Amino acid sequence: MANQKFFRNKTALVTLIAACLVVLVSLGVRQTFGMFFADFKIDLGISLTESGLSIGLQMLMWGLTGPIFGAIADKYGGHKAIALAFLFYIAGIYFLYAGPNTGIFFQVDMGILVGIGLGGTAISIPMAVVGKHFPLSNRTIAMSLVTAFGSFGYFLSPLLTAYSLNEYGWQITLMAFIFALIIGFIISYYVKSPSLKESIEEQNSQSTLDALKEAFDSKSYLLLVSGFFVCGFHITLVGTHVPTYVTDRGLEDWTAAAILSLIGLFNIFGSLLSGYLSTKISKKIILSIIYALRGISIVLFIFLPASNINAFIFGASFGFLWLSTVPATSGIVAQMFGTKFLGLLYGVVFLSHQIGSFFGAYLGGLFYDLYGSYDYAWYLAIALSIFAAIIHLPIKEEAVLRLKTN
Repeated sequence: MANQKFFRNKTALVTLIAACLVVLVSLGVRQTFGMFFADFKIDLGISLTESGLSIGLQMLMWGLTGPIFGAIADKYGGHKAIALAFLFYIAGIYFLYAGPNTGIFFQVDMGILVGIGLGGTAISIPMAVVGKHFPLSNRTIAMSLVTAFGSFGYFLSPLLTAYSLNEYGWQITLMAFIFALIIGFIISYYVKSPSLKESIEEQNSQSTLDALKEAFDSKSYLLLVSGFFVCGFHITLVGTHVPTYVTDRGLEDWTAAAILSLIGLFNIFGSLLSGYLSTKISKKIILSIIYALRGISIVLFIFLPASNINAFIFGASFGFLWLSTVPATSGIVAQMFGTKFLGLLYGVVFLSHQIGSFFGAYLGGLFYDLYGSYDYAWYLAIALSIFAAIIHLPIKEEAVLRLKTN
């Protein structure tokens, strides 16, 4: 009986399962790129600044194409948008594997092509499609399940990648990534948007431009967009540069892989808890607390003595807070504006996230090459935590007048 209430129809169930698997593959591959930097430097002559720039460009392209894939998903169906994005993702990894893969080609492969692929396959579009199948009462729980599976990819992929890099090298590891992405491409066919008959909301004649204007006229939406910039800065700084940071502090390579895996493992619990709490208490309060706790986690990580125990505590604590922002953030967007243009409107919010990601990836590498240390990047991350904890508090979590009068 509970299942019948949660899953309104078979399409909702199949879409949820398929979206979870798509995100597991997409984010699992994405999480490991920082582990390749040492090999790229030795074999391809790619500096840390160049690697950081490629990840920053990747994050920017991910964000810029997110609203585009969101609009495609809203108009033509989620499965078409995600499948198209997977083709870019596969092409980026293939050319990185087979070449040309140095100089500008490295930036095109790792930065532009992979970034475009992430714009449609990573968390925002599959989660937005899932959100269209579920009512407000359990929407954030369904979305948190998608996020949790992405977290499992974060947990599993660094362990498998570390083993593969040590045993077979970076090229064979990239080939394995290509096969995984092809599987994701096949599964994406089942991430389908609800039909008119299956839709959970009354149809309206609002256009794309009308939806964008309505959103940008909302101060709460603009605050949400601004706050999500910080999330992107945090997770990309950590995911991209922690492997180098911990080895610089005298820890072993496997510690970096363990941190990334712990982030993925504990993010499963953090995402699910965030999704559940978002149905019970104010989502903006949840977000404010998450950002404040991130700042505390970073402070302890960089100021306590370097040790495996402290590194593991950071991985677990920051992992618990890693993507726990996503169910609450996307839930506020859907609550304010409905689900018709959820892919587009959350895509715009996610664009801000990815701009933050660009700066997290690029500035981390730049500061390191300029000053021989990540200290300034960490100090900036702490300051942004305080900013984000404050800026979410004035948000008004209520539906726009259009939805209230329907």
